This record gives sequence, structure tokens and C-alpha cells, in this order.
Amino acid sequence: MLSLLAITIGIFVIIFVFSGVDTFRGKLQSSVDKLGSNTIYIQKWPWSFGDNYPWWKYANRPQPSIRDFETLKERMSNADGITFEISTGNRTIKYRSGSVEGVSISAASQDFNKTWNFELQSGRYFTENESNNGTPVCLIGAEIAEGLFGDEEPIGKQVQVLGRRVTVIGVFVKEGEDMLGTSLDKSVNLPINFAKGILDVQNERYNPQITVRGSDHVSLEEVESELQGLMRSIHRLRPNQEDDFALNKTTILSNQLNKMFDVVNIAGWVIGGFSILVGGFSIANIMFVSVKERTNIIGIQKSLGAKRYFILLQFIFEAISLCILGGLLGLLLVYLLALAIGAITDFHIILGLNNITLGIGISVIIGTISGFWPAYSASRLDPVEAIRS
Repeated sequence: MLSLLAITIGIFVIIFVFSGVDTFRGKLQSSVDKLGSNTIYIQKWPWSFGDNYPWWKYANRPQPSIRDFETLKERMSNADGITFEISTGNRTIKYRSGSVEGVSISAASQDFNKTWNFELQSGRYFTENESNNGTPVCLIGAEIAEGLFGDEEPIGKQVQVLGRRVTVIGVFVKEGEDMLGTSLDKSVNLPINFAKGILDVQNERYNPQITVRGSDHVSLEEVESELQGLMRSIHRLRPNQEDDFALNKTTILSNQLNKMFDVVNIAGWVIGGFSILVGGFSIANIMFVSVKERTNIIGIQKSLGAKRYFILLQFIFEAISLCILGGLLGLLLVYLLALAIGAITDFHIILGLNNITLGIGISVIIGTISGFWPAYSASRLDPVEAIRS
């Protein structure tokens, strides 16, 4: 068991790291799917994760405007939905004597339900007339509905948002926060034409952006190429001028995180690899001792007609069995630790079949390599000399 400990630790480290990374990747992908993998955000600042961010190049760029949005809506051919959106955080929403703080208030044009994936647990979405006329109506998150109304039905009630009375017409389904930190649970959504009368929707502090959901039958690259050409035309940029807008995609986030996950995977291989290397030497040592102790038995087997390959396979299978036992113990530790983490936190690590197969496969390979030379030396023994020993 002491000799198997290194194999157990090695398999545990590698599979635990891989399972954690796979779980993170899965949650990240579900977050990206919610935002829309075929969605592009037209913003002033590009998304970047490097240390040398040239902010001075982007500081004087114009904010995306309603004029840009309206022109795009007229000219864009490869889009299922285009919205102009603003958002402002850490606000308070009131109903009678109750209030909810830390609310995110956003306003969007009519196609918000086409550019963002969400469901309503009750009520309905804005009608086109409500959006065009700036009717004082809103959609609220599940946490706000619980905080303000409790068991009461929120639909039709009037709440105070940004100093104005607004009628609740819908409640978002409770989602919980995802890997990208996006959630509608504590948000209020208003028609953009209503928000125009309260806020300066072109102001940078409200993060104005244009969101474009590309058509399903068109690739993201085609949508991006069309958007870039239209935006350059709208802003009247000469061919030698740089873009004065950013086209941001969720794939930028997922690609950056994938690079980080790859580094973590390599670290897992390195740390676990050292333990497995030590474990391989331990298994080889055990097998040499086993061959030494059973030399006379090997001699008897060979004298009774046992072939070399039979002796070879006998000891290789023993080494593989030992390594598989160590690997299974390592997988058991991963499973128990995943259960413990899931019980303590809300993060549930999934031990997938691919990682179980990988753990057992590594064990078989290490067992074969570690047991080959002792097994080969046993198969080469002279039966007479072996019996005499």
C-alpha cells in the first residue's frame, strides 16, 4: 500500500485537476450559450486581458449611438435581432414601504428578447407599441419580486424606479449567477424610449452598447465582417483609418479562459507526473523483489513446460493490477473530495467517464512500463538454476 501511495496521489492530482477544469469549462460554455455564441457587442472599449492595454487609443472613441443602432437596423441583413442597451447598477427600487437595494437597471429596444436568452416565470414581454411609445412598464428579476411582493402577485403592481412609477408586466425566471457573473435575478428592464425621458442614454457611465444576434444560418465571421463594413460606413471612416468602435464576442472570453485552463492542465500533468514517476519505480522495485522471492517457483513452472511469454505476462499483469488498484484509490479520493466540495459550496465538480477512463488508462500504461523489465528478467531465467536457488 505504501508503494501504491505515489500512484494514488499522482492519479488523484491529474484527474482532480482535469475534472475541475472540465466542470469550469462546462459552466462557462452554458454562460456563453445564454449570452449567445452568435452574438456581437458593439462597444467603445475592446475586451482585452493583456497587461499592455493601450487605453489611450480608445479614450477618444465615440460611444455607440441610437443613430448607429437605427441605421444598422435598416441595413443589416444577417441579423435575427439588434438592440440598443444601457445599464446602471446599484440602484434602489421601491414598492409602498418596502425596497430592494443593489438593483441593476437596464433599458433596451424591442429586440432585447431576441438578443438575450431568458424566460419569464409570469407575465409577458413588452409589446412593440409599448417600446415605441416609451410606456412606463418594466420586467423585474425573481429576487426583486420576492423582496418587494413576497407571496403577492407582482404583475400589474406599480413600483418606483429612478423616481418614476412603473407598472410590472413580467418577472424573469430565477437563474442564479453564472461563470460570467451575468444574471437577471436582481435586474429591472425598461423600454429604451421610456429611459430616454429619465436618463442621458448616450452618456458613457450608462455603458451604451449595440447588441447584434447573428442569423443561425450565417457564421459569426460573416456577421462580424458585415457589421465592421456597415459601422465604418456609418462613421464615414476612410480606408486608411482604424476602426473607432469595438466588436466584442463571447468567444474572446472563452478563448482566454481556455488558455488559462490549458496552463492548469499542464501543471496537473507535471505535479501528478512526478508522483506517478516515483510510483512507477516503486512498482518496478516490488516486482523485482517478487521475482527474487519466487525464482524457484518460476523454475518449476518452466521445467513443467511454461513458455517465456507466460512468465512475462504473469508478472506484467501483476504490475498492471497493482497500478490499477492505486489508480482506483486515486479516483475514489477525487470522488470523495468532489462530494465534500459540493456539500460545503454550491460548486459541484463532475467526475466524468472520460476522466475515469483516463485514470485507468494511465494506470495500465505505468503498470506495463514498470513491470516489463522485471517480467522480462523472470522469463529469461534458466529453469535448472532457478530451481536450485
